[in-house]
Amino acid sequence: MAATPPVCDFDWPAPDFRLPATDGATYARDEIAGPNGLLVMFICNHCPYVLAVMDKIVRDGRDLQGLGVGVAAICSNDATTHPADGFAPMAEMAEAKGFPFPYLHDEDQSVARAYGAVCTPDFFGFNAGLGLQYRGRLDAARAVGGLDDLPRDLFEAMKTVAETGRGPAEQIPSMGCSIKWKAA
Repeated sequence: MAATPPVCDFDWPAPDFRLPATDGATYARDEIAGPNGLLVMFICNHCPYVLAVMDKIVRDGRDLQGLGVGVAAICSNDATTHPADGFAPMAEMAEAKGFPFPYLHDEDQSVARAYGAVCTPDFFGFNAGLGLQYRGRLDAARAVGGLDDLPRDLFEAMKTVAETGRGPAEQIPSMGCSIKWKAA
């Protein structure tokens, strides 16, 4: 069943984190943040919504890094119930797709909870002061692939954030598979 995150809570502060990445390093929020902002994406390996736009996620991440926006992808799904979202498959995905940003593993799901992540993909775009400015969709593709000529909602919003420090007033929420939470 599809999940939709809430609208952007402007200037909400980016929670700190320190997580292991598929490249063997460990990254903290402030090590990833760029001079013009930070994009934190909650994704996973198995979700059809993510898989439909994975190449666009990689493209937009690379393009935003070129604008001084730091980018990280985080997988928080329970790998016990969803083995495709385990650390080894994450590393395979990052290598196969040529991720230009760290792919972080939130095994205890504390970062997803701190951010209030709801679905995959779920995008959190912050300005240089690490205040939230974008909580919208990548584009209108949803779980349908092959639509390459759609407006780049995420990229354009974060480009504006990088240039002005403010996100667009109107944002369309992302939609995707719910985060796979561990049993209590």
